[in-house]
Amino acid sequence: MLLARFQHELIEAGCDEAGRGCLAGPVFAAAVILPADFDHHLLNDSKQLKEDDRYELRAVVEEQAVAWAVASVDNVEIDQINILNASFLAMHRALDMLHTRPEFLIIDGNRFNKYQAVPHQCIIEGDGKYFSIAAASILAKTYRDDFMKQIAAEHPEYDWHSNKGYPTIKHRKMVMELGYTPYHRRSFRVSDPQLTIF
Repeated sequence: MLLARFQHELIEAGCDEAGRGCLAGPVFAAAVILPADFDHHLLNDSKQLKEDDRYELRAVVEEQAVAWAVASVDNVEIDQINILNASFLAMHRALDMLHTRPEFLIIDGNRFNKYQAVPHQCIIEGDGKYFSIAAASILAKTYRDDFMKQIAAEHPEYDWHSNKGYPTIKHRKMVMELGYTPYHRRSFRVSDPQLTIF
């Protein structure tokens, strides 16, 4: 059972990202402030859910959240500042877009670059522990998937409509045969396509 809040005194936003381990496309992040009494039996870490459930939950989150926002950092910026900093920047951009200012942040993972003067708590596997982080994971994942499906039409040989830019054997094989597209992260190593997918 997921928890509603890490603390109960301050307005709390949950943050998460999607697409950190991809070879192509932006990293997306979301920030979500949920009502104190929010509860939903299906809401969980986006990786644990079926695609249809993720989109159903996105509609629930967008309708019931006090505030929500989604932002991204593209592959060019990722290559310039590295994927870890790009993930933090995407979260900061999402937080900038919230129409309600959070007073406390809970972040999925174990590291974060401080956002303004807002206190935060990093939570390992937080998307499976707190509703607001799970909600952020749903938004980040579905909006990124939508983007990858959209650009898949430009480069169908890379199979982005299916792999969403992650390093599947076919994706890596196509990069090795055809080279990079304008959406690829050139700082990411494309290893032997016969290696096990991480």
